[in-house]
Amino acid sequence: MYNFDEMIDRKNTNALNTDGFRGYIFHAGPEKVFPYKDEEFVRMWVADMEFGIAPEILDALRARIDRQIFGYTGIFDSSYYESVAKWCKDHYRWVFPQEELCCSPGIIPALYQLAETLCTQEEKVLINTPAYGYFLHAAEYSNLGVLKSPLLKNEKGEFFIDYDHFEKQCADPHCKLVFWCNPQNPTGRVWKEDELKRIAEVVEKYNLWIISDEIHCDLIRQGQVHTPMAKIMPDYPKLITCMAPTKTFNMAGLSFSNIIIRDPELRETFRKRDKLFGMVNTMSLTAAKAAYDFGDPWLQELRVYLDENFAFVKAFLTEHMPEAVMNISEATYLSWVDLSKVLPDVADLPGFFANRAGVLLEGGNALFVGNAEGYIRLNLAMPRAVIKTGLERMRNAINAHKAQRDNH
Repeated sequence: MYNFDEMIDRKNTNALNTDGFRGYIFHAGPEKVFPYKDEEFVRMWVADMEFGIAPEILDALRARIDRQIFGYTGIFDSSYYESVAKWCKDHYRWVFPQEELCCSPGIIPALYQLAETLCTQEEKVLINTPAYGYFLHAAEYSNLGVLKSPLLKNEKGEFFIDYDHFEKQCADPHCKLVFWCNPQNPTGRVWKEDELKRIAEVVEKYNLWIISDEIHCDLIRQGQVHTPMAKIMPDYPKLITCMAPTKTFNMAGLSFSNIIIRDPELRETFRKRDKLFGMVNTMSLTAAKAAYDFGDPWLQELRVYLDENFAFVKAFLTEHMPEAVMNISEATYLSWVDLSKVLPDVADLPGFFANRAGVLLEGGNALFVGNAEGYIRLNLAMPRAVIKTGLERMRNAINAHKAQRDNH
């Protein structure tokens, strides 16, 4: 019913994906030039999709436009909550009270605000590595210390929690807050109930705040089950859950997220500190509600297409780059690939592939906060033909580099 093979031109839309990669990946401006024109790159980097959003959402936006006026907008009735609650009940068999629902333009600004509110400058935030870079930036913004607990991994590329090390870090007297990521970005792990229970026990033992970033929870492989941390910790007051329709339905530019805060005092502070004083973007609210009300058929077809993309990439790497270690992600549309045995002499993998293959991607410790050396993250939320081109370019660049190295 939905066409995920359609090629959509995003040029001249001020998209970070097409126009902002120099600053984000390379910390450079327009002066940085490559052997490829910007429009020639295969863009497998930032976590938005190359798919058009569900037509049902576009219809809702058009209908809202036809109302002609875009005045100050907030959430003044229960209809949005009812849409979110039904989604969570249908998909996760979990509901939360309406009063706990807060909104933010995004999970990132919420992380900044919550870290600043919950911690003093003598206190620290704990994250698992490799980690989403903005977990680190949110702590740094408030001059907080950062504790890291590296995930363990096996030869298949599967990641696991180092519970002993995690508890050791939680026991640090300065540890105040855990940034928890489920599903985990960039590894793609969907933490199972027994894993979540062990983490919950440690967090409760040391009476820590925990923010569970669950933005990728809808983007799971078929057969996987996402368990909100709130189901594991049903009565723990120091839990905040973060979810967003924007990641699921490719609406990042519409800036809208759900911040579910149990503690009444923190909830009040969070709302008082809201620099938008409760106002939301008219079109963002319209799109978010439509996504929850009408977007599920699109999401189910998307998941099938993404599963096929992951299988395609796994088969390609097995045939053409057998030294690459890739375990199919249990969630997200991002593949976390270990190239340390493929390009052991290349320190800057994003730079290598941009210059030698015309492929934009992210990877390494600089972007993923540690425990990420030798890894790249590939965005697979795009037409399969584009992925094929990108992988072929990467293979050719690797082979040319190896030939050049061997000749020397």
